[in-house]
Amino acid sequence: MADDPLSNSTTTNNKRAEGIQLQHGDSESRAPLLLAPHESYRLSAAILPFLFPALGGLLYGYDIGATSGATISLKSSTLSGTTWYNLSSLQTGLVVSGSLYGALIGSILAFNIADFLGRRRELILSSVSYLIGALLTAAALNFPIMVVGRFFYGIGIGLAMHAAPMYIAETAPSHIRGMLISLKEFFIVLGMLLGYIAGSLFVEVVSGWRYMYATSTPLCFIMGIGMCWLPASPRWLLLCAIQGKGNLMESKENASRCLCRLRGQASPDLVSEQVDLILDELSYVDQERQAGFTEIFQGKCLKAMIIGCGLVFFQQVTGQPSVLYYAATILQSAGFSGASDATRVSVLLGLLKLIMTGVAVLVVDRLGRRPLLIGGVSGIAVSLFLLSSYYTLLKDAPYMAVIALLLYVGCYQLSFGPIGWLMISEVFPLRLRGRGLSIAVLVNFASNALVTFAFSPLEDLIGTGILFSGFGVIAVASLVFIFFIVPETKGLTLEEIEASL
Repeated sequence: MADDPLSNSTTTNNKRAEGIQLQHGDSESRAPLLLAPHESYRLSAAILPFLFPALGGLLYGYDIGATSGATISLKSSTLSGTTWYNLSSLQTGLVVSGSLYGALIGSILAFNIADFLGRRRELILSSVSYLIGALLTAAALNFPIMVVGRFFYGIGIGLAMHAAPMYIAETAPSHIRGMLISLKEFFIVLGMLLGYIAGSLFVEVVSGWRYMYATSTPLCFIMGIGMCWLPASPRWLLLCAIQGKGNLMESKENASRCLCRLRGQASPDLVSEQVDLILDELSYVDQERQAGFTEIFQGKCLKAMIIGCGLVFFQQVTGQPSVLYYAATILQSAGFSGASDATRVSVLLGLLKLIMTGVAVLVVDRLGRRPLLIGGVSGIAVSLFLLSSYYTLLKDAPYMAVIALLLYVGCYQLSFGPIGWLMISEVFPLRLRGRGLSIAVLVNFASNALVTFAFSPLEDLIGTGILFSGFGVIAVASLVFIFFIVPETKGLTLEEIEASL
């Protein structure tokens, strides 16, 4: 268990409040009303509130990995097990990107239902959508049913990627919040690796694509049952009470019980004190009114929107979808015959992503968000210019492309991969967090779609080398954005982050 939360809390929190004021250089800035004591928690109690929401990320990653093998199986005249295996390029595109379109729909739905349902119920709805999508896809008797299944699965992705970081951020102890939210990215990468492995196992089995998609159904059940068992977010319960959606005293008692479960504490008095501090902060910062659409683009939420949407936008437009989706092609064009085995290459890249994400998880709460972003994005820029150099000047040095590709993947998983999702879950004010985060997730998936679909036409128009140079220039621009716009949130409570904005 952590140390006594009341010891030296006054001195420590005064310094933290001063630090926030000095960081923003504004004498009028308000120090956080919530001067939270050092939170007491049991690590074992903090794991499950992370684990079940993180399964939503694992199912997202699994879909990416499994679909790469499923398309090979589905289009095979001998292995598809269907009479409609002869898919056009448009139909193949719908299979591959159908979940992406569904995720866009899920992100839009989350805008209105997130604060109404709450984070936990949204994740339960996500698990149901995942399950329906997986079953429809695996049992599809024709192509239209398969597309519907892909859309349902994608809606689950959109809801999960919206609610999971919010639930984890609002329930995790401040001192390990960065590690837990970054671990969600680790689960996405783990899911991709499991999907690649499932693809390699079933790709030569008749109707193997059905098994690839059906394999995810047990995880959908586990996620749904786990979320039904977990408590609601105490911060969301208190926000509802402040906005007149429930009895204040009952909500305080319910929030205290939920926080006791989330922390595994033996001292209800300490939990009650933390609930009172959160409630005081919510009352102080005028959370009583329900959020309006225009408020998302005003004041502190506008600042949060610039930070969050900027990060997820640069996360995608620095070429991440293209570099990963075209990794096998890059290796093949570099002269490596092994690159023809797309499954094997994907598994190796998945392992590298998993290792580097693990490194980020271990250091994010010690080094902070900004150092990882600045260092990782600098490496991304270097790797993109190296790729450009290979395609334009150094075609006789195939090892250059391989080094650049591995450098890109490693640096992305140290920076944009985990830190982008972490920051968008931290910076939005509580009253506007559900709607703000839904817009950030929508920007993420829309940017992903834009880069994915624009890569091939741009490659034909200006050439691969110039295209990667363009991505490199954007990476440099994102570095400037991070340096001047993105704040450090390491060790601060969500209420302190909100006050600092």
